[in-house]
Amino acid sequence: MSTRHRAAVLGSPIAHSLSPVLHRAAYRELGLDDWSYDRFEVDEAALPGFVGGLDASWAGLSLTMPLKRAIIPLLDEVTDTAASVEAVNTVVLTEDGRRVGDNTDIPGMIAALRERGVEKVDSAAVLGAGATASSALAALARICSGPVTAYVRSEARAEEMRGWGERLGVDVRTAAWDAAAEAFGAPLVIATTPAGTTDALAASVPDTPGTLFDVLYDPWPTRLAAAWSARGGKVVGGLDLLVHQAVLQVEQMTGRAPGPLAAMRAAGEKALAER
Repeated sequence: MSTRHRAAVLGSPIAHSLSPVLHRAAYRELGLDDWSYDRFEVDEAALPGFVGGLDASWAGLSLTMPLKRAIIPLLDEVTDTAASVEAVNTVVLTEDGRRVGDNTDIPGMIAALRERGVEKVDSAAVLGAGATASSALAALARICSGPVTAYVRSEARAEEMRGWGERLGVDVRTAAWDAAAEAFGAPLVIATTPAGTTDALAASVPDTPGTLFDVLYDPWPTRLAAAWSARGGKVVGGLDLLVHQAVLQVEQMTGRAPGPLAAMRAAGEKALAER
C-alpha cells in the first residue's frame, strides 16, 4: 500500500463536496492510475486523530469548513499566502514526512478572474464578512489599486473586515448590509454570502454592470448572477473558483503541472447537472 498515492477532502458536512469529482478527473487525465481521492466527515475534535494517523501512502489533503483554521497547529509549515488569512485549504505531505499548509483559494480567485479578462481594477465591493470574504480581500490586495467597500450585517463584522484590510494592505471601507445595492456601482463585486442571501438584490442590478464574482456553485445560477448576466454583465461563478483552486491543489500534491483545467471543469459541470 505504501506506493499508492492517497489524497482526500476533509470537512463537516462533507457529502456535498465536489472535490472528489474534480481530483479524480485530474488523475484520469494525467494517467495517474495508482492515485485515489476520497472524502471524510471530520470535525474539529476528530482532526488531530485523523491527521496523526496518516501513513506514507498519503500525498495531500483538501480542507473545507470548519477545518481551515483548526488544521494550522497540526502543521510543520504554513505558506505566507495561507498565513495572511489564517486559513489553510491544502496540505501537502512531503516525502520526508512534513505537513505543509497552503491556501489555493486566493490564487484560485485571481486565476478565475484573469480567465474572464479581469486582471486589475481600481475599486471593488465585497458582500459578506466570513472566511471567504477574507480570502477575497487577500486576492484584491493583488489586483485592486483602490478602495474596497465591504457590506456587512454588524459593527463587529465591519471591524473584522477593517482589521483584515489593515493586515493585507487593502483600503477597506465598510457599509451596512441595508445599502448593499450600492455595491453594484463598483467595477468588481465579490459575493461571499450563503445561498439565498443576495436574492433580494437581484432587482437592483444596474443597466451596465461590471463584473460579478459569486462564490456559490449550487444552486447555480443564483438569482443575482442570472440578473447580472441578463443585463450583460460579466459573471464568474463558484465552480470557476472551485476548479481553479483544485487545479493548484492537484499540481502541488502530484508534482504535475499544469493541472488539467478543462477536464476538471467538465467533470464538475457534469456532476452539478446530475444533482
